[in-house]
Amino acid sequence: MITSVPHHIVAACIAGALLTSAARAEDASPWQRDTHSQIRLVAGSRSGPVMLGGIAIHMQPGWHTYWRNPGDSGVPPRFDFSKSDNLDSITILWPAPMKFDDGAGGQSLGYEKQVLLPMRVVAKDAGKPVVVRAAISYAVCEKLCVPVEANAELAFTSVASTEDAALTAALDTVPKPATLGDNGTLTVRDVKRDGKNVFVDVVAPDGSHPNLFVEGPTAEWALPIPKLEKASPAGLKRFGFELDGLPSGATADGAALKLTLVGQDKAYEYTVTLP
Repeated sequence: MITSVPHHIVAACIAGALLTSAARAEDASPWQRDTHSQIRLVAGSRSGPVMLGGIAIHMQPGWHTYWRNPGDSGVPPRFDFSKSDNLDSITILWPAPMKFDDGAGGQSLGYEKQVLLPMRVVAKDAGKPVVVRAAISYAVCEKLCVPVEANAELAFTSVASTEDAALTAALDTVPKPATLGDNGTLTVRDVKRDGKNVFVDVVAPDGSHPNLFVEGPTAEWALPIPKLEKASPAGLKRFGFELDGLPSGATADGAALKLTLVGQDKAYEYTVTLP
């Protein structure tokens, strides 16, 4: 027996499906594709003037892109949001990077396969829509590097986003703020300076192989990647680096350095002042 369904119920179901489809379509911008990668914006659920979003980059197998500090070589991504609507500010949050051989005897810092860079989006007027327009410059590299220019646009609405879980997972990979000497199984115990040489003592689990990265007060500083010293104090892993790569006229005395300590499943960020 065939039973007819009232037209108003059919109409409601169709309208609901269309609304669901529209909401999902607003969670992310279309992929912007090039030969070796693709990039898009994603938006989390909107619940006030501060929203969570992200920049997703997917790369072909064997290719990588760079962290905010590319290491010995490479090009960090650059973002221009100046053409956005009702946008007060955007803060990019960077997941902990990994190291790559750069093919020239050095090491670069970045991400392979894919990365989701969380971003905190602040509206000028919380009661109005925010439209993020991003002009993005980045590079993807295998043996050679290929520069990429992309433009993406996404409206942040009040809908419940299907990207919330992915954004929360990406936030978990961002190094957490920490203080020198904090207790824990992975932490920076102390920082010492001997002329141009800086030594960083790290507490880490036995058998682990943490990485340590250092950045100067501005992006113009190009400090080397710290290396694990052959001799370390008992119970510690000592990393060392030279104060090279300072901008012209800059001094290391009293400089605020940012240390990023990356373990197997945890990462922390420290701000330290050099003596």
